[in-house]
This record gives sequence, structure tokens and C-alpha cells, in this order.
Amino acid sequence: MLPAMIVVLMGVSGSGKTTIGALLAKALHWRFYEGDELHSAANRSKMTHGIALTDADRLPWLHRIRRLIERCLAEGVDAVVACSALKQSYREMIVSDPKQVRIVYLKGSPNLVEARLGERKGHFMPSSLLPSQFEALEEPRDAITIDVSDTPAQIVDAIRKSLAI
Repeated sequence: MLPAMIVVLMGVSGSGKTTIGALLAKALHWRFYEGDELHSAANRSKMTHGIALTDADRLPWLHRIRRLIERCLAEGVDAVVACSALKQSYREMIVSDPKQVRIVYLKGSPNLVEARLGERKGHFMPSSLLPSQFEALEEPRDAITIDVSDTPAQIVDAIRKSLAI
């Protein structure tokens, strides 16, 4: 039996982490976890009110993401996790084993992502925080980078090809 694999889809809000993550997990018959669900009520409230999170705000959330990943690996569960993971230090914090946890960076231009955020309904993250997300973003050195200007199906195919899964 092969060891479990976790694919972490990272990027700014509106880059397609949830949409692509759900489609990828479905195509692979893996579990999908939405990292936003692990934010505290206080973090959600801040973001809803247009207040950017600090590193201190994100720390407990990142620990919850890491515990989720470690639990999946310990149980032998393949999974896709959507998590902004904007900074290198965040990614280092959540990746417990680089052989089993792969980072996929969903990269989009500010204009494209802003347009997508404008179409999104019912999410607690307002588009007014997008500039702070791009400001905090440290493009990964050790990730698979996927352009999000294609269709969701094309993006899922590109991820699968890049990961050979």
C-alpha cells in the first residue's frame, strides 16, 4: 500500500482553491478539506469586517491545518486541502513531510482574481482584502505553479499531470 498523499492548494482568496479542490478531490476519490472552515470565529469576524489577519491571528489556524494534515497521513487518507498559505513560513509550518504533502500554487493575476471575487456570493472574505492578500503573498519556491486563467477542468487536469496522479 502506498503512503497517503496530501495536496495543499494555496493562493490568494478567489484563486479557486475551493472550486478546484472539490473537483480535484472528486476526480481522485479523495477527501476534500476547506481550510477556511478551521478559522476561528474571531478570524472570520475580522475578515468579514474587512480587517486583514496578522501572523498572530493565523498561527492557531495554521496549527489546526497541520494537525488535519498529520491526522490524514497517520490514517493513510489521501486528501486535498484548500489553504491560502500565503507565506513561506506558513507553508513550512503545515508541511510535515514534503514527500507526502505537495503544495500547488494557484496563481492568478490581480485583475482576474478580483473579477472572480466580484462574482462570488456568500463568502466571509470581502474583495476589499484582496490587495492585502497579494501584499502578503510570497510566491513559493517549492511548489507546482498552475495558472488559474483556464477552466476548472483544465486546471484539475494540469494538477493531475504535474503530480502524475
